[in-house]
Amino acid sequence: MARPLNILFASPEAHPFAKTGGLGDVSSALPLALKQQGHDVRVIIPKYRSIGQSKRSVKPMGLTVAVPVGTKVKSGKLHEGRLNRTVPIYFVGRNEYYDRKEFYGDADGEFPDNAERYIFFARAVLEACKALDFQPDIIHCNDWQTGLIPCYLKTTFANDPFFENTRSVFSIHNLGYQGNFKKRYLPVAHLPRKVFSMEGVEFYGHFSFMKAGLVYADRLVTVSKTYSKEILTPENGFGMDGILRHHQSKLSGILNGADYGEWDPQIDVHIKTRYGPKSLNGKLECRKNLARKLSLKLPDQTPLICMVTRLSSQKGIDLIIQRFTDLMRQDAALVILGAGDDPYETFFNEQNQNYPERFRFIQGFDEKLAHRIIAGSDLLLMPSLYEPCGLTQMYALRYGTVPVVRRVGGLADTIKGFQSGKNQGTGFLFKPKEEHKWFPLLQKALALYSKKKVWRNLMLNGMKQDFSWEKAAKQYALLYRRALKK
Repeated sequence: MARPLNILFASPEAHPFAKTGGLGDVSSALPLALKQQGHDVRVIIPKYRSIGQSKRSVKPMGLTVAVPVGTKVKSGKLHEGRLNRTVPIYFVGRNEYYDRKEFYGDADGEFPDNAERYIFFARAVLEACKALDFQPDIIHCNDWQTGLIPCYLKTTFANDPFFENTRSVFSIHNLGYQGNFKKRYLPVAHLPRKVFSMEGVEFYGHFSFMKAGLVYADRLVTVSKTYSKEILTPENGFGMDGILRHHQSKLSGILNGADYGEWDPQIDVHIKTRYGPKSLNGKLECRKNLARKLSLKLPDQTPLICMVTRLSSQKGIDLIIQRFTDLMRQDAALVILGAGDDPYETFFNEQNQNYPERFRFIQGFDEKLAHRIIAGSDLLLMPSLYEPCGLTQMYALRYGTVPVVRRVGGLADTIKGFQSGKNQGTGFLFKPKEEHKWFPLLQKALALYSKKKVWRNLMLNGMKQDFSWEKAAKQYALLYRRALKK
C-alpha cells in the first residue's frame, strides 16, 4: 500500500476565507477530499483583510518568515485556521500587501504592485514550510499568483536539503490570466538572470509568472480534459500554446469536482425548502420564494433563467446584451448575480429599471443568494467563450436547474445534450463557432419547459449526475506520485 503524501496546497484564495470564483471552491474541496483519503494536506493563502473580518477562527501562530524583496528583507506573520475542522490552512500576513478590500484589484484596475505582492507570497510559502517544519512531498500551486514557486524550487532552493525530495504540480485554472510584468521585477524576486529567456520566464519581453509555473513545475494539470486540449491551440492558448505543446508530456486534464457537502438541495441550509429527486415540490417552493424576494412577476408556466457569473467578455456577456430585448420578449424571467466590468454592470443596472417584473440584476457576489438563485431557477445560462471547467453548471445539475451552455472546456465534459424522444441528456449545448445559435437553442429549452413530463425527466437526469471530488482526488494522488518519480 502506497504511503500517505505530505501535500501543501498553495493558492491565492480558498473558500470560505477568500473567494472570487471557482478557484476558491477548488482550493478547499480538493484538499478536504485528499485528507479523507489519508494524506497530510495543508493549505496556504495570503491573509487578506476579509480573513481578519471572518467569523471563522484565525489565530496568530507566533511565527514569522523573512523574504528578500528587492533591496529589502520583509517579514510576514503566519496565522492558522481550519477547513472543516480537519485540514490546517495557513495565512501569510503582511498588511502592506494584503490589507485591502479587494484581492487583486479595484475599480481602477489591477493593483500596480501585484508583482511584488505575489513575489512575496511565493517565496513566503517556501519559507513557511521551514518555519512550520513541514516537508511537503508535493507543493500544488494554483494559477499565476503561485507560478514562481516551482521556479524557486528549481533555482534558488535547488540545493536546499529541506526541499530535496519536494516536487511541484501547477494547476492552470484560467490561462487567460497570466501575471505578466515588466522585466525589472526579476531582481526584485531575487531570481538568477539565466531564467529570463525563451526557455524560462520571458514572455514577449515580460516576466511571466504563469510561464514560470508552466516551465518549471514537474507536472501541469488543467481543470478538465477538454480544456487541456484546447489550450494547445492558437485559438485558446493566449500566446502560450507553443510553450504548452513543448511541455505537453507533463500536461494532464482532471475534471474538477463539485462539493456536495456545500451544494446539495437535500441538505442545503441556505434555501427555503430542501428537496431532492424524490421530492421535487421543494424546488417549486424555492422558486416562489426567490420570485417574492426579488419582486418578480413569475406565473407557474413562466420559466426562470439564471446566471451566476463574473461579468467579463469570457463569460459570453456580450451575447446576452446583443439579444437582451429579444430575451425580454420571451415568456421567461431572468436573474443575474455577479460583478465585473463596469460597462456590463451599468447595462444590467439600467435594465432593472426597464423590466422590473421580468429581470433582476444583483450586483456583487453573495454566497447564500447564489444557492437560492440556483435552487429557485429552472434554467442556467452559461454561453462562455471558453470555460476551463466551470462549477456552476455542476451545481445547477444537482439542483435540477437545466444548463444551456457553449460546448467548450468543462461544459463539454459535464453536460450531455438533450435528445428529444429518448429522455436522454442533461442540458442544451451549442458549438463554439456557432454562437448565433445560442438564442434559438434557449428558445427550444423554454418551449420544452411546458412539457412537464419531459422537463421532469430532464431535471432528474441532471440530478443523478455525480461529480463528487472523490474520483478527482484519486486522480490527483496518482498525478502527485508520477511527479515524485521524476
